[in-house]
Amino acid sequence: MTSPLELVAMAEAVVDDVEQLFIDGLGATPARFKGEGDFATEVDLAIEAHLRSALTQMTGIGVYGEEGGGDADLNQTAWVVDPIDGTANYAAGNPMCGTVVSLVHEGKPIVAIANFPLVGRRLVAAHGMELRTLGGPKSGFGGGQDALAFEDSRGHIGCSSHLPTTLFDDLRSIGLRPRMSGSVCLDSAFVAQGVFDGAVNFSPHPWDNAAGVLFVQSAGGVATDPQGNPWTTASKGLVVGTEQVHATILDAIERTGVGNRQS
Repeated sequence: MTSPLELVAMAEAVVDDVEQLFIDGLGATPARFKGEGDFATEVDLAIEAHLRSALTQMTGIGVYGEEGGGDADLNQTAWVVDPIDGTANYAAGNPMCGTVVSLVHEGKPIVAIANFPLVGRRLVAAHGMELRTLGGPKSGFGGGQDALAFEDSRGHIGCSSHLPTTLFDDLRSIGLRPRMSGSVCLDSAFVAQGVFDGAVNFSPHPWDNAAGVLFVQSAGGVATDPQGNPWTTASKGLVVGTEQVHATILDAIERTGVGNRQS
């Protein structure tokens, strides 16, 4: 297999190719409904088609995408793409959305690119390189030894609107501040950039979480499934954060029992 450093450069070039299409299509209406409250726009479909074609031709590696699926083996080596993470935001004209591409090998991410051009954010990570970010706070990831405890600082954590109410209320009651961006990968990206101190979701979809795992790990944070096990493409959810906030979220999941209901 070509090295992750070479593959991340190829993937970032492909993401660059679709950036203008993404920007120009903001506000696109639903074109295909996939379930209650879940849909794709024509821009989702067009971007994924380009990503699928270009990545396959350039690298010879199969693609597994949110809109078109694919027969790529996630337990071997495969590209995982989300043409528009935060489609509901995108269709509403909300800039909290982006294009996400990751490469997984034996179920774990080794390359990741997330581009959120409408909010001026981009993250690029790969095995063998330092995390590269654009648009984050100058202080960067907040999990160092000098970081304040969350009750003395911000304690912002990203979560989706699907988060069980019992867990949401529990997190608030212990001093954390849940925030909903409407983009699962953006939540993890914000953790890697130091905007959030943690994030939690129960999405079983690898396109939602593969890139975020690598971003947070590359920044020095912790990333596991909601039971505290190493994240893989088979995981049903993701918990990321500073060491303290990650542990605090896991404790809340165990205390409320919501992790058992999600499995």
